[in-house]
Amino acid sequence: MAPAPAPSVLLATSGASCPDARAWRWSWSSLPRVGAADWRSRGSVRCSPRRAGDALLVADARRLRTRAMVRKREDGRIAGDSVDASEDEQVADLPIKIPERDFAGTPYVPVYVMLPLGVVNLQCELVDPEGLLEQLKTLKSVNVDGVMIDCWWGIVEADAPQAYNWSGYKRLFQMVRDLKLKLQVVMSFHDCGGNVGDDVHIPLPSWVMEIGQKNPDIYFTDREGRRNMECLTWGIDKERVLRGRTAVEVYFDYMRSFRVEFNEFFEDGIISEIEIGLGPCGELRYPSYPAKHGWEYPGIGEFQCYDRYLMKSLEKAAEVRGHSFWDRAPDNAGCYNSRPHETSFFRDGGEYDGYYGRFFLNWYSRVLIDHGDRVLSLANLAFEGCCIAVKLSGIHWWYKTASHAAELTAGFYNSCNRDGYATIVSMLKKHEIAMNFTCVELRTLDQYEDFPEAMADPEGLVWQVLNAAWDAQIPVASENALPCYDGEGYNKILENAKPRDDPDGRHLSAFTYLRLSPTLTEGNNLMEFERFVKRMHGETVLDKLT
Repeated sequence: MAPAPAPSVLLATSGASCPDARAWRWSWSSLPRVGAADWRSRGSVRCSPRRAGDALLVADARRLRTRAMVRKREDGRIAGDSVDASEDEQVADLPIKIPERDFAGTPYVPVYVMLPLGVVNLQCELVDPEGLLEQLKTLKSVNVDGVMIDCWWGIVEADAPQAYNWSGYKRLFQMVRDLKLKLQVVMSFHDCGGNVGDDVHIPLPSWVMEIGQKNPDIYFTDREGRRNMECLTWGIDKERVLRGRTAVEVYFDYMRSFRVEFNEFFEDGIISEIEIGLGPCGELRYPSYPAKHGWEYPGIGEFQCYDRYLMKSLEKAAEVRGHSFWDRAPDNAGCYNSRPHETSFFRDGGEYDGYYGRFFLNWYSRVLIDHGDRVLSLANLAFEGCCIAVKLSGIHWWYKTASHAAELTAGFYNSCNRDGYATIVSMLKKHEIAMNFTCVELRTLDQYEDFPEAMADPEGLVWQVLNAAWDAQIPVASENALPCYDGEGYNKILENAKPRDDPDGRHLSAFTYLRLSPTLTEGNNLMEFERFVKRMHGETVLDKLT
């Protein structure tokens, strides 16, 4: 009997846009190493469909999802080279198992877990302490280092200026200390309830909203005059419109009260980090893509500078520049759900790169950096000797276009001819502030498969931002942008946390998982998470059974 022919395997790149993608043959040894400069250029290239496919193949080469397509006869033997199935044959998708990287002996990266948003209610009472205690014990059992908790401005200083109620947080912190866990605490100066994943509503303090009813310009405002009440505009940082105090003074008084109230937790080392909320979702950015105003992914968002305080700042900047007629925001930048090529401002060769466009974007991004500079100066006074961090959002859609429109509307002047994160990192370095960056679990190829029109590149963005921070020698932590329960997502986080063969041994200072839920703590998910924690800690783990 003649021996059965050898199996025929076709490596196919799922979702590649180039029409001849199946003709590519990759071997791991032949793949080029991609440096920071290469990522930067890939992120800004104006791609034809063929070039976009090529770039994605290289960018995602480490995790190409391949499938072996083989034909099986009814007797189970492999047959032939063709992948065309006949009536008596069936096509089977057999995944190719690529060995996991061994992280044993790699640097120890602490892992924290965000607590649920509504763990403390509007009366500053701890909700379901018994249930929470069991969840915390579960986290402790898998050797999580600690938890992250939002201390909401709208709860603690809810009813009157400088009337602080920390009672629910005191009970929570004691519970965490008893379990010998650490605490990352967020000074949350924004509201909760209008974003993806928000399952509770926590407004800004009622006395602030009363001021806003009479003076709505304390909020960020879009071109149509719609107010965003998620947080206060940076235009009032130095304006005494909050019962005789400026916004920055209000934030400082709140931080100082926290520092005094929880001094014992600082002294005991239970509080390992304070994260300062600097904008919507606690992130340093403009609220440029609010779902409450109709934004949907992957819209470019809108500029948020139409309150009278920021417009006054723009007028002054235009006058100083010597072109007083530039005292306006762009009127050709589209709307929340526009695409860059649909606008005269963001399209290739558009006004964003002209004299006026560069002036406006410089001013717009400078307002963001100045806000961070002011608040962090006072945060260092309030929390002297404690690690302080700031969160940056990972706005990865439209990253592979020239203008990077979604980043521009959010305040990150990161178009193809600029490094928009270097100036932010310099400001953080000035205050010795750590950076927390999101979206480390996202894969470029997945984004391309789901939303090919978005020209997204989360991997390129993560590489750019992390290396900018590492080059400035500031600590870099991270968190996932969306819930993650699978090994593939955890592997992506691990690769970003501990870059392979980095000559300087750079790695994340910590990782925070979003977020604690019954789904995370159920059987298989908890086992997968425990395995992830061990690998982040540099421990030896056994290969998963197949």
